[in-house]
Amino acid sequence: MKLAVIAVGNLREKHFRDACAEYRKRMGVMQPVEMIEIPEEAIVDEGTHAIVEKALEKEGRQILHHLRPGDAVVAMTPEGGMMDSAGFAKMIDPSANPEHKRMTFIIGSSHGLTRAVYDKCDRKLSLGPMTFPHQLARVMLLEQIYRGQMILRGRAYHK
Repeated sequence: MKLAVIAVGNLREKHFRDACAEYRKRMGVMQPVEMIEIPEEAIVDEGTHAIVEKALEKEGRQILHHLRPGDAVVAMTPEGGMMDSAGFAKMIDPSANPEHKRMTFIIGSSHGLTRAVYDKCDRKLSLGPMTFPHQLARVMLLEQIYRGQMILRGRAYHK
Protein backbone atom coordinates (compact mmCIF):
# COMPACT_ATOMS: atom_id res chain seq x y z
CA MET A 1 0.00 0.00 0.00
CA LYS A 2 1.31 3.41 -0.92
CA LEU A 3 1.02 6.47 1.29
CA ALA A 4 0.10 10.01 0.25
CA VAL A 5 -0.53 13.33 1.95
CA ILE A 6 -2.72 15.94 0.30
CA ALA A 7 -2.18 19.28 2.03
CA VAL A 8 -3.75 22.65 1.35
CA GLY A 9 -1.19 25.43 1.25
CA ASN A 10 2.56 25.41 1.03
CA LEU A 11 5.25 25.33 3.68
CA ARG A 12 6.36 28.94 3.99
CA GLU A 13 8.91 28.62 6.78
CA LYS A 14 12.22 26.91 6.03
CA HIS A 15 12.29 24.96 9.30
CA PHE A 16 8.97 23.27 8.45
CA ARG A 17 10.17 22.48 4.92
CA ASP A 18 13.42 21.06 6.32
CA ALA A 19 11.62 18.91 8.90
CA CYS A 20 9.25 17.48 6.29
CA ALA A 21 12.14 16.83 3.92
CA GLU A 22 14.05 15.01 6.67
CA TYR A 23 11.18 12.64 7.49
CA ARG A 24 10.50 11.99 3.80
CA LYS A 25 14.21 11.23 3.29
CA ARG A 26 14.17 8.77 6.19
CA MET A 27 11.09 7.04 4.79
CA GLY A 28 12.45 6.88 1.27
CA VAL A 29 14.15 3.53 1.75
CA MET A 30 11.15 2.01 3.58
CA GLN A 31 7.94 3.42 2.17
CA PRO A 32 8.04 6.80 0.45
CA VAL A 33 5.19 9.25 0.96
CA GLU A 34 3.77 11.11 -2.01
CA MET A 35 3.19 14.80 -1.18
CA ILE A 36 0.49 16.69 -3.03
CA GLU A 37 0.11 20.40 -2.31
CA ILE A 38 -3.15 22.14 -3.17
CA PRO A 39 -2.95 25.93 -3.42
CA GLU A 40 -4.79 27.66 -0.59
CA GLU A 41 -7.48 30.00 -1.84
CA ALA A 42 -7.04 33.64 -0.88
CA ILE A 43 -9.88 34.85 1.31
CA VAL A 44 -10.12 38.61 1.45
CA ASP A 45 -13.02 38.83 3.93
CA GLU A 46 -12.88 35.96 6.42
CA GLY A 47 -15.99 37.27 8.14
CA THR A 48 -18.13 36.42 5.13
CA HIS A 49 -19.34 32.82 5.38
CA ALA A 50 -20.18 32.62 1.66
CA ILE A 51 -16.66 33.67 0.64
CA VAL A 52 -15.07 31.10 2.96
CA GLU A 53 -17.42 28.38 1.66
CA LYS A 54 -16.60 29.25 -1.95
CA ALA A 55 -12.86 29.00 -1.23
CA LEU A 56 -13.32 25.67 0.57
CA GLU A 57 -15.35 24.30 -2.33
CA LYS A 58 -12.60 25.21 -4.80
CA GLU A 59 -9.95 23.58 -2.57
CA GLY A 60 -12.24 20.59 -2.10
CA ARG A 61 -12.61 20.03 -5.84
CA GLN A 62 -8.83 19.98 -6.19
CA ILE A 63 -8.48 17.54 -3.26
CA LEU A 64 -11.13 15.21 -4.71
CA HIS A 65 -9.36 15.33 -8.09
CA HIS A 66 -6.29 13.71 -6.48
CA LEU A 67 -8.18 10.86 -4.80
CA ARG A 68 -8.05 7.51 -6.58
CA PRO A 69 -10.32 4.49 -6.59
CA GLY A 70 -9.03 2.10 -3.94
CA ASP A 71 -7.73 4.86 -1.65
CA ALA A 72 -8.30 4.67 2.08
CA VAL A 73 -8.91 8.34 2.85
CA VAL A 74 -8.13 9.90 6.24
CA ALA A 75 -9.03 13.50 7.06
CA MET A 76 -6.81 15.15 9.62
CA THR A 77 -9.25 17.22 11.65
CA PRO A 78 -9.68 18.36 15.26
CA GLU A 79 -13.08 16.62 15.26
CA GLY A 80 -11.48 13.25 14.49
CA GLY A 81 -10.69 10.39 16.80
CA MET A 82 -7.31 10.02 18.43
CA MET A 83 -5.01 7.02 18.59
CA ASP A 84 -1.61 6.18 19.95
CA SER A 85 1.43 5.58 17.76
CA ALA A 86 1.11 1.78 17.88
CA GLY A 87 -2.50 2.03 16.69
CA PHE A 88 -1.44 4.42 13.95
CA ALA A 89 1.25 1.94 12.86
CA LYS A 90 -1.41 -0.78 12.55
CA MET A 91 -3.57 1.59 10.51
CA ILE A 92 -0.81 2.19 7.94
CA ASP A 93 0.31 -1.46 7.87
CA PRO A 94 -0.13 -2.68 4.28
CA SER A 95 -0.86 -6.22 5.45
CA ALA A 96 -3.80 -4.93 7.50
CA ASN A 97 -5.21 -3.06 4.50
CA PRO A 98 -4.91 -5.40 1.51
CA GLU A 99 -8.05 -3.97 -0.08
CA HIS A 100 -6.49 -0.50 -0.40
CA LYS A 101 -3.85 0.48 -2.93
CA ARG A 102 -3.07 3.77 -1.22
CA MET A 103 -3.75 5.47 2.11
CA THR A 104 -4.26 9.18 1.60
CA PHE A 105 -4.16 11.67 4.45
CA ILE A 106 -5.78 15.07 3.91
CA ILE A 107 -4.79 18.26 5.74
CA GLY A 108 -7.16 21.11 4.88
CA SER A 109 -6.67 24.83 5.23
CA SER A 110 -7.20 26.73 8.48
CA HIS A 111 -10.88 26.89 7.49
CA GLY A 112 -11.15 23.11 7.31
CA LEU A 113 -12.57 20.91 4.57
CA THR A 114 -15.84 20.79 2.67
CA ARG A 115 -18.59 18.28 3.36
CA ALA A 116 -17.86 16.73 -0.07
CA VAL A 117 -14.31 15.89 1.07
CA TYR A 118 -15.45 14.58 4.46
CA ASP A 119 -17.99 12.38 2.68
CA LYS A 120 -15.15 10.65 0.79
CA CYS A 121 -13.20 9.95 3.98
CA ASP A 122 -13.06 6.54 5.58
CA ARG A 123 -11.78 7.99 8.84
CA LYS A 124 -11.28 11.30 10.62
CA LEU A 125 -8.16 11.53 12.75
CA SER A 126 -7.00 14.21 15.19
CA LEU A 127 -3.44 14.99 16.23
CA GLY A 128 -4.75 15.97 19.65
CA PRO A 129 -7.03 18.41 21.43
CA MET A 130 -4.67 21.38 21.10
CA THR A 131 -4.61 23.67 18.08
CA PHE A 132 -1.51 23.49 15.88
CA PRO A 133 -0.46 25.53 12.84
CA HIS A 134 -1.26 23.61 9.65
CA GLN A 135 2.39 23.66 8.64
CA LEU A 136 3.33 21.99 11.93
CA ALA A 137 0.50 19.48 11.49
CA ARG A 138 2.16 18.32 8.28
CA VAL A 139 5.47 17.79 10.10
CA MET A 140 3.68 15.94 12.92
CA LEU A 141 1.83 13.68 10.48
CA LEU A 142 5.02 12.81 8.59
CA GLU A 143 6.79 12.09 11.89
CA GLN A 144 3.99 9.73 12.91
CA ILE A 145 4.10 7.97 9.55
CA TYR A 146 7.86 7.53 10.00
CA ARG A 147 7.36 6.35 13.59
CA GLY A 148 4.69 3.93 12.40
CA GLN A 149 7.02 2.50 9.80
CA MET A 150 9.71 2.03 12.44
CA ILE A 151 7.23 0.29 14.76
CA LEU A 152 6.16 -2.06 11.95
CA ARG A 153 9.82 -2.95 11.32
CA GLY A 154 10.60 -3.47 15.02
CA ARG A 155 13.18 -0.68 14.96
CA ALA A 156 14.36 1.25 18.03
CA TYR A 157 13.09 4.71 17.04
CA HIS A 158 9.81 4.20 18.92
CA LYS A 159 10.38 4.11 22.69
